[in-house]
Amino acid sequence: MVQPYKHEPFTDFTIEENRQAYLKGLETVESYLGQDYDLVIGGERIKTEDKIVSYNPSNTQEIIGSVSKASQDLAEKAMQAAVEAFKTWKKTKAEVRADVLFKAATIIRRRKHEFSALLTKEAGKPWREADADTAEAIDFLEYYGRQMLAIKDGVPVNSRPNEFNRYNYIPLGVGIIISPWNFPLAIMAGTTVAAIVAGNTVLLKPASTTPVVAAKFVEVMEEAGLPKGVLNFVPGSGAEVGDYLVDHKDTRFISFTGSRDVGLRIFERSSKVNPGQVWMKRLIAEMGGKDTIVVDSEADLELAAQSIVAGAFGFSGQKCSACSRAVIVEDVYDTVLNRVVELTNQLTVGDPTEQATFMGPVNDNNAFKKIMEYVEIGKQEGKLMAGGEGDNSKGYFIKPTVIADLAPDARIMQEEIFGPVVGFTKAKDFTHAIEIANNTEYGLTGAVITTNREHLEQAREDFHVGNLYFNRSCTGAIVGYQPFGGFNMSGTDSKAGGPDYLLLHMQAKTTSEMY
Repeated sequence: MVQPYKHEPFTDFTIEENRQAYLKGLETVESYLGQDYDLVIGGERIKTEDKIVSYNPSNTQEIIGSVSKASQDLAEKAMQAAVEAFKTWKKTKAEVRADVLFKAATIIRRRKHEFSALLTKEAGKPWREADADTAEAIDFLEYYGRQMLAIKDGVPVNSRPNEFNRYNYIPLGVGIIISPWNFPLAIMAGTTVAAIVAGNTVLLKPASTTPVVAAKFVEVMEEAGLPKGVLNFVPGSGAEVGDYLVDHKDTRFISFTGSRDVGLRIFERSSKVNPGQVWMKRLIAEMGGKDTIVVDSEADLELAAQSIVAGAFGFSGQKCSACSRAVIVEDVYDTVLNRVVELTNQLTVGDPTEQATFMGPVNDNNAFKKIMEYVEIGKQEGKLMAGGEGDNSKGYFIKPTVIADLAPDARIMQEEIFGPVVGFTKAKDFTHAIEIANNTEYGLTGAVITTNREHLEQAREDFHVGNLYFNRSCTGAIVGYQPFGGFNMSGTDSKAGGPDYLLLHMQAKTTSEMY
């Protein structure tokens, strides 16, 4: 019998023992800062002259590590290793594949605070955000291992006298995993192991600003007993290595998490059939959002304000689920806005290694410049109520920013900023608020704060997002509890951490035997 899945608990850092454990994790990470990491192709470690250098976004003088950079030739070598490994891995029992995930989960659980501390250093995640990222990675390993055991024998179909029918799932082939920097452990690990436990082999191309945590994860998978060639580690540039692998005739599927523009580019390229290709490539894509919290006139207004602040400014707003739009029914607009401004002004921005820091840096200088440009746009389109300042002299720090009195079609209300900026707009009534909430090209997450049951049911039907939350913030989906993925330009609604996610990495085969 499959053991029931349990969500990995978040760490309570008010307990001194846990606080000390995290500080010890930071010491461990500091002991190996600046090291070199190799490519891993067919189990072989390969050094290259060309490196991706990973910097600490809160202190750009600090190098996290240097990771060898794959060329097209090495990407081709990795592809051939994956093609070869697939011949045996696809026939490996599901129980064996799941056991690799369970062992990897145990290893990461033992080193939980080290991995979280690495996320603090490499991705700029404050303690709580880093801890949640690591917990989610463990959850993905545990959950997908169990899901594989649940579907390994397929599903029953009807048979007739003298005829026995079976319906089984078989793996697809070689997959390309293109993972993001904002959840550089959780999403990177989740997308990689979902493909692997389903019987596929993969080439992992992590985000270029967070490759060290991916290199450490590859080491964990090796320690857990994953055979050579099943997971090939090929960091490199999107233009050189990414395009080459997306276009490759032997690529069977692409699992991508990132921006809308890059996702659409992959969608277009992957739809072309290249010489020697005998299938249509499958694309699993999660591409971002422009997420709204709607506050009704009948609502707990303190809960509303707290939910907006948590959703907008957790991890500096660098989540595809972040609250970047607050749509407030006009009767309570001023009350909610003023309380959000009060709460925002209380937030601490600074070094994420300090436990008291609520918000650390943004990802890199490109992100810093883009977000600050949006702040300037916001000042023109609406009224700056809080924040609006940035400092990139040492790291990439931007104060949490609230912009009020925006038109629903303002750029601040329509375009994904991916930073600590939230825009406010008024709605005449609840129905109008839902109309505004739906007026973007995205459809990822949303939240409704109301005590009116009819309005909750109205939102359940009419608010067009993949993840809708009532009387809480719009971030923080938990694996197995709130399967995550959205509609429209938010991607393929591939529900990560959900009951049918593994099936996206498989294909169904019917066999029928006459007696």
